Amino acid sequence: MGSMVDSADRMVPRHRLSTRLWHALNALLLYILFTSGLGIFNAHPRLYWGQYGANFDRGWLVLDRFPGWLTLPGHYSLALSRHWHLAAAPIFAFALLGYMLWSLANRHIARDLAFRREELTRRHLWQEIRDHARLRFPTGEAALRYGLLQKASYVGVIFVALPLIILTGLTMSPGMNAAWPWLVDLFGGRQSARSIHFITAFALVAFFFVHILMVLLSGPVNQLWAIVTGRYRLPRGRA
Repeated sequence: MGSMVDSADRMVPRHRLSTRLWHALNALLLYILFTSGLGIFNAHPRLYWGQYGANFDRGWLVLDRFPGWLTLPGHYSLALSRHWHLAAAPIFAFALLGYMLWSLANRHIARDLAFRREELTRRHLWQEIRDHARLRFPTGEAALRYGLLQKASYVGVIFVALPLIILTGLTMSPGMNAAWPWLVDLFGGRQSARSIHFITAFALVAFFFVHILMVLLSGPVNQLWAIVTGRYRLPRGRA
């Protein structure tokens, strides 16, 4: 038990510089994109499937306008919302591409996010679900490794949700329709792309709140220190 306590007092490397920089940039860009996106949505707060959709068409989702405290800017202005959205979107897309390439080069993906064979069992998955439900987080050296649920969520966000929201955003652009017409066919029409874009955006917001909740429950000071400095204090081992 003494060695476990000793290991708990060690400061160890946790997050690489690429992860920390991308994490900070993403927090700012996703805030701008989400709030300005809601401002754009307020111009026509309806969603459709297919190629076309207008005021007299039946939408699968019809909402009121989002309040000003949720949008960028804080009042209705389609022009300004588009300005903010289109200014942040290219930075966001190239930052994601850069992070993917950097993570491949420094083996972050292969080392930290790749699934191991022993993890992909029903028993292991059930144990992780039980541990999370009981707020029983890893300790000691195990705290330095991502669990199966963490890997699945991070891989889903980085390689599915974020590319999907970028591609559907491009599909809604008339200029990209002329350059890459196959995008419209890929998503079944511009209105379908708009619906998928909206759903994915709120899925990312849900991920953000769950992520923040896990940080608060597992030791916010230690977790925030790690994402800022890259250094992490190993949690005390359990007997």
